[in-house]
Amino acid sequence: MVRIVLDAGHGGKDSGAVGNGLREKDLTLNIVKKIGDMLKDYEGVEIIYTRTDDRFIELSERAAIANRAKADYFISVHINAGGGTGFESYIFNNTKDAKTIAYQNVIHSEIMRAIGNVTDRGKKRANYAVLRETKMPAILTENLFIDNPNDAAKLKSEQFLLQVAYGHVIGLEKAFGLKKKAKPQTKEKSSDKKLYRVQVGTFADRENAERLAEELKRKGYPVYITD
Repeated sequence: MVRIVLDAGHGGKDSGAVGNGLREKDLTLNIVKKIGDMLKDYEGVEIIYTRTDDRFIELSERAAIANRAKADYFISVHINAGGGTGFESYIFNNTKDAKTIAYQNVIHSEIMRAIGNVTDRGKKRANYAVLRETKMPAILTENLFIDNPNDAAKLKSEQFLLQVAYGHVIGLEKAFGLKKKAKPQTKEKSSDKKLYRVQVGTFADRENAERLAEELKRKGYPVYITD
C-alpha cells in the first residue's frame, strides 16, 4: 500500500494568489481532486486529502495530517505569482534524502512533459513549512503564474488543469512503480457517451497526448486526437 497525501494549497479565508479573475485556492483544489480521481485507477494506493472543500487549514496541521497517516509521500499543489511564467517544484532545502530528490526529478519531468510548451523554471529547494515539518518525502509544485495573462489563460482551461493533474499522476506512477487496476470492458450506446477532444498541440509530444487519451478511454469516453 502506498499512502499519498494530496494538499490543495490555501483555502477558506486564505485565497492564496489572485489575478485575472482566478483564485489560487480554487485552482489548487480543482487540480488535487483531478489527481485523486486518476489515482483511484491504480492498485494499492490510499489517497488522503488535507482538504476537499473551501476551508482554511494551518500549515502545521497539513503536515500533521500526513504524519499521523504515516504517509509515504506528500504533494502540495500551488499556483505561483509575482510576474513570472512557467512551472517549478520544491523540496525542503536541507534534505539529503535520496528518495525525496529522486521523486522530485521524476515528478517534475513528467509534469513538464504533460503541460507542453511551458517554461521550466527548475527543480528548487525552500524552507516551506509543509516540506520542513512532514516526516516523509515531500514536494511542492508551483503550476504557472496566476498574475501572468498568458499563464492565466491556460489555468482557465479545464483541459490544461487535467494535463497538470495527469503529469502529477504519471510522475507518481513512475516514482512508486504504480500499476493500473484491471477493468472489464463494457459496451455503451454511442448516444450515451460524452466526447472529449485531446488536442496534441498542447502537449510536448504525441506520446503524452496518447497516454492521456487512454486515461479518458478507461473512464468510458471515446477520445479523438487531432493534429
